[in-house]
Order: sequence, then structure tokens, then C-alpha cells
Amino acid sequence: MLTRPSAPTNPLERLIGAGLAWGERAYAKWAASIGAVAFSLYILLTAATAWFMPDTNWDMLPYLAIAEEGAYPDPQALHDYAYSAVKAGVSAGDYKTLTDDGGGFRSHMAQNAADFHSLLGMYRIKFLYAEILSTLGHVVSPVEAMRLVQAFSVLLFGAITLAWLRAEGALALAPVVGAILIMADFGDAARASTPDLLCSALFLGGLFAYVRKREVATAVLLFLAFMARPDNIVFLAIFAVLVVAFRERAWGALAGFAASFIAYFAISHWAQHPGWWPHLWFSSIEQHYNMDGFEPPFSVAAYLKAFAASVVRAISINSWVGVSVLALAGWFGLDRAGFRLDRRAGILLAALVLGVLAKFAVFPIHDTRIYFPNLLPPFLLLATPLMALWAASQGGRRAALQVVPGDKS
Repeated sequence: MLTRPSAPTNPLERLIGAGLAWGERAYAKWAASIGAVAFSLYILLTAATAWFMPDTNWDMLPYLAIAEEGAYPDPQALHDYAYSAVKAGVSAGDYKTLTDDGGGFRSHMAQNAADFHSLLGMYRIKFLYAEILSTLGHVVSPVEAMRLVQAFSVLLFGAITLAWLRAEGALALAPVVGAILIMADFGDAARASTPDLLCSALFLGGLFAYVRKREVATAVLLFLAFMARPDNIVFLAIFAVLVVAFRERAWGALAGFAASFIAYFAISHWAQHPGWWPHLWFSSIEQHYNMDGFEPPFSVAAYLKAFAASVVRAISINSWVGVSVLALAGWFGLDRAGFRLDRRAGILLAALVLGVLAKFAVFPIHDTRIYFPNLLPPFLLLATPLMALWAASQGGRRAALQVVPGDKS
């Protein structure tokens, strides 16, 4: 049985209790300002980490290659450019890691320009990222261009998040949002020289515009997010279907999907993408050294094996499953407590959840970065009912404090 704790008699306990009470009152009074400052400091620290402590991953090589294909049409010259650019921008130890794995895939690609060139179709499809790198490459070194994109993406992502929280009157929750980002491996996404975080920032902006009923911004930002990572077509398709099915007036979401759907086929053809199954084979089944003409027959057994392996790795190694479950638990708890999402937000939450499941089913790969765009928005959608719950609890608390003990009237 629960009982009320007795009043502290020890002077130290009274001092600690008074300090905690003062801290609670101070935070309650300045919660929005404290939350905004704390989150901003976290974003600035992450952006600095992206610049000063970047992750050197092998994908840097093909991304830099596709950014300068126009200047180096010969495969050998393009290969030499990409490897020399990375060598000049990273430490000797990191470069050795990228180019020497004891005779494996990385060692082979460092020595074989034709095979390296055959892989570029899987990277060329990220059109927007390549164009940005190409443009920045005229101002700074290629590797610095990658770091600039990452730092900018961190700052853009953080600014949109703060704007969303402010619009919902939920800046007090900013430290909690920061903790969620830490759990979702935001720092890893910031340090990686890939288009993932750029896509996530544009995607978040598009969803914020949708929530605020800014249809033009919704269409433009969702389309740009697709251009950074075309696999977002899966979410956009589900989102469009739900918008139509529930007759929600959201032409921005529909326009974003329509433009992306048309562009998907055009870009895939232009990029000489090898196709869904060869790409899945390369990423989740077995790395193939030359993708030119590589067309393995579809195998249900191979797909199921890749699916099962990715499920195990996603649960045991990555964080996106746990973060997604936490968001669903928050939605369920708030809904049961009577604090529900409005119709427009509910459609978006359903699309985000189904989008993650569909993306994994279509292309089972375990990395959190693939699903990162969908991880934070559900928590931002829950900010409104959560603040309503907070206000209701504070109102109930004030009412309870006004009751005189022993008063039976």
C-alpha cells in the first residue's frame, strides 16, 4: 500500500529537498528557454563533431566519383580522381582502412577501375547529393565539401526541429527530443559522409510544412528529400494512398509524390541503376565485384535469408526498431489517456510507421541510417497531446492543492 512519506527531519535532507523544489520551480518557469538552449547546444556540438571528427566510410569514394563524372569521363581517370581526393582529405591510417582489407572487396576496388565504375549506378541515383558535392567542389576540397554538407544538414535538422517544437508550444520537451536523437544514432548519421542526413533534414521540413498546411513547401521539400535518397518513394506512395483514402486535403503531399514518381523512372534510367534485385543482392546477400550486366535470378529463399538476417541484426545491433517501438508506445499511452492526435497528424503517423515497415520489406537492410528520416517525426507529432497531458496534470495538481485537508463539505 502506498503511504505519504514523512517530512524529513535531517538538516541535509531538508536542504536537498529545498534545492530540488527550487530547481523544479525554476525549470517549470523557464522550461521553454532551457529546453531550446540545451537542444541548440547539442545541435552545435553535433555539427562541430561532423566537421572535426567525420567518419571515413568507403561510400565516400563512389559519391565523390559521381560528383565529378563530367570532368573525368574515362573510368580509370575517374577512379584515380576519387581515390586521390579521399587520400588527400583523410589520415593515412583511415585511407589504408578504405583501400586495404587483405585482398577483399576494398583492396580489389582500389586496383580495378572498371569494377569500381560498374558500381556507380547504385550511387548515381542520389542525384541531389552528387550535384551539391560537385558545386561545392569548386570552392573547397572534395572531402571538405562532404563535411560541409554534413554540418549544414545537422544545423538544418536542428533548426526545423526547434521550429516544430516552438509551433506546438513544446520547447520544454526539447531535451527529451535530444535524448531520442541520441538513441536514434543522430551522431553517427552526422559524421557519415552520405546523403542520409541531408535527406532527413529535407524530409523533416516537408513533414513540418504538411502539419502546418503549407502545401507548396510540403511538395518541394518532400521532392528534394526524394532526390537526395530515392528510396523515399516508398513512404511517399503510402502517404499519398492514406491521404486519398481518408480524403484529407493535402495536395502538397500528393504533388510531392507525383513529381517523385515520375522522376524515379527518369533518374533510374539516366543513372543506369542495376535494378531492385541486383542492388538488394549486392547490399544484403553478397557483394558482387562487377555490376555491369549482373542479373541474378530472383530467389525467394535468398530473399527470406536476407530478410531474416537483417531482422536479427536490426534488433541486436541497430537502434531503429527500439526507437520505433518507443514512439508507438507513446502514441498508445496518450491515446488511451484520451489525448489523441488530430486527423491530419494521425494520417502522417500511420504513414511513417507503415513506411518503415514497407521500406524494410522491399529492401531488407538493417542499418539505422536507412530509416532515420522516419524516426523523429512521430515523437514531434506526439508533442501536442503530451503537452496537453502535462497541462491537464498541472491543472489537477493545482486543484488538489486548493483542497483544505479534512474539509468534508
